[in-house]
Amino acid sequence: MTTLDPRPVILTGDRTTGPLHIGHYAGSLRNRLALQDSHRQFLLLADTQALTDNAHDPAKVRRNVLEVAMDYLAVGIDPAKSTICLQSHLPALAELSMLYLNFVTVARLERNPTIKDEIRQRGFGRDIPAGFLCYPAAQAADITGFRATVVPVGEDQAPLIEQTNEIVRRINAVAGQSILPEAQALIPEAGRLPGIDGRAKMSKSGGNAIALNASPDEIAAAVRAMFTDPGHLRVSDPGCVEGNVVFTYLDAFDPDRAEVEALKARYRVGGLGDTVIKRRLEGILQAMIAPIRARRAALAKDLGYVLSVVREGTERARERTEETKAQVIEALGLFRL
Repeated sequence: MTTLDPRPVILTGDRTTGPLHIGHYAGSLRNRLALQDSHRQFLLLADTQALTDNAHDPAKVRRNVLEVAMDYLAVGIDPAKSTICLQSHLPALAELSMLYLNFVTVARLERNPTIKDEIRQRGFGRDIPAGFLCYPAAQAADITGFRATVVPVGEDQAPLIEQTNEIVRRINAVAGQSILPEAQALIPEAGRLPGIDGRAKMSKSGGNAIALNASPDEIAAAVRAMFTDPGHLRVSDPGCVEGNVVFTYLDAFDPDRAEVEALKARYRVGGLGDTVIKRRLEGILQAMIAPIRARRAALAKDLGYVLSVVREGTERARERTEETKAQVIEALGLFRL
């Protein structure tokens, strides 16, 4: 049996499709650091989920498992406080997914706003990988497998938590008891950062992200290239703050809120050049990323340690998820040998 721990349980994680970037840091990693003392936290290296739209390139998914794990450790995730685990090595999650698919319809999966939007973005049409369509059930298995009650997600992912709770309520109703807890979405205040080009989504593959291990030159080049206000041609011109990526990033990372608001006011009336605000942002990002980059470089020289963290965390996670699976099977009254 797992050790009793009264703290609320958090499940979070990332698809292993590439190293993480500052958008991940603003949107989730900072929250994870803040919560790892007050909560029992599981961080899932979601390699199985990554295959739902990367099955043509499993090598990409495999090689990024330790990349993401290194990012976790480099930003300060403590494996003594947070459990880092590998999704594909937790068979109970796959078994729960199969069970849960009997408690949801294809029509309901297709109506999920998050899934509908991502199908459109990827241009699947009707050629939707079945694993992708069934992802809400798989995520429900991930969340309930750890018996998580708190799930940090972006606002666009909230419908997935709603669907998880629908499945939980159906299973509890059939079982005649509250065998599974419902989960609450924890939506970060910062929200999703746009890419440096002003596009809605920051993406390593899209070339509009700043990696957590970016070099000083890469950071400087990225800030220079940032989208500001195309109508702000001269320093004396009034500028638009809304949609200006530099100010969006200052809102996310600059600790001096009063100074940021003062800069916004000057920019709006004219008299403040893009070079000034970009220089300020670059200094903040350089200072933030430098220690992360250094820790990550050290970890890259000791991959045996990184692998041991993932192995040990996966063992702990396997114990917990197997317990949950056994409880669900028992509660549903399935045949036991």
